[in-house]
Amino acid sequence: MFDFSINEMLDMQKRLQDKYKDKWEKISPETGKNKLLWMIGEIGEVIDIVKKHGGITASNDVELRKDLIEEMADVLMYYNDVMLCYGISADELKQAYTEKFEKNMTRW
Repeated sequence: MFDFSINEMLDMQKRLQDKYKDKWEKISPETGKNKLLWMIGEIGEVIDIVKKHGGITASNDVELRKDLIEEMADVLMYYNDVMLCYGISADELKQAYTEKFEKNMTRW
C-alpha cells in the first residue's frame, strides 16, 4: 500500500514554490494569511461539487470524483503552503494531531 506523507507533500510544495518564486508570493509568515484565503477558496470548490451533485454522485461518478479529488489536492497544496509559511514541520503537526486525537478520544 502506498503511503503519501506530509513530508513528501511539503517537499513537493517546496519544489513548486522554488520553480515559481519569481511569479508567486514568497513563502513567509506575512503571506500565510493569503495562502489560507486561497485554501478556503479551494475548499469552496470542493463544497460546490458536493452541493451541486450530492455526496453519493460526487463519490461514484467517475468524472465528478476526479474533479472532487483534484480540488481536494488543491486544498492540500495550499495547506502545505501554509505550513511552509509558518515553518510548521511534519513532526510538529503529528504531535499536535496526536494530542488532539487523544483529547477527543476521552470526550463524553
